[in-house]
Amino acid sequence: MARYTGPSTKIARKFGEPIFGSDKYFEKRNFPPGQHGLAGKRKKQKDYGIQLKEKQKVKYMYGVLERQFRNTYEKAARMSGQKGENLLFLLESRLDNIVYRAGIAPSRAAARQLVNHGHITLNGKVCSIPSTTVKAGDAFAVRERSKSLEVIQASVASATKYSWIEFDTTTLAGKYLNIPTRNEIPESINEQLIVDLYSK
Repeated sequence: MARYTGPSTKIARKFGEPIFGSDKYFEKRNFPPGQHGLAGKRKKQKDYGIQLKEKQKVKYMYGVLERQFRNTYEKAARMSGQKGENLLFLLESRLDNIVYRAGIAPSRAAARQLVNHGHITLNGKVCSIPSTTVKAGDAFAVRERSKSLEVIQASVASATKYSWIEFDTTTLAGKYLNIPTRNEIPESINEQLIVDLYSK
């Protein structure tokens, strides 16, 4: 499946929650898209359908394609600890997600674009690969010539702070302090459903 580039509200309505962040259009029409709309909710889903839907939701949420997601899960499965939590920790450690969490970009899609276009540095060097894994203690920043970008300035002004990321809004530089605990990740995700899906 190629990367989805259509209306994000349509996807949010499909899952019944604003998975891409605050969305005024979702609030107005918070029922499934399509001509049957609310009638679709009456159908009872099987376990496989519920598990698949949760996996698809997380994929869209973090902007990861199928093969990337599968590889990330397999990496999480080889790590010690719970597979589901490890999967979330790996997704949270992606550079595009760190840029989003720091408030440099208003969404993960925007963060991915900033990284792709070379506006972000990691440990002093320009990094244009959104999936790069950021390790605890790594420093990231907006390139000097990119600090005046309107999208960055507007996003930083209304950023949410997270305890595992240190970010200076004046210098537009920060540090990934540590991997967040499961309870600190604010999104509504049931990672066990994804583990059950891949365990079949």
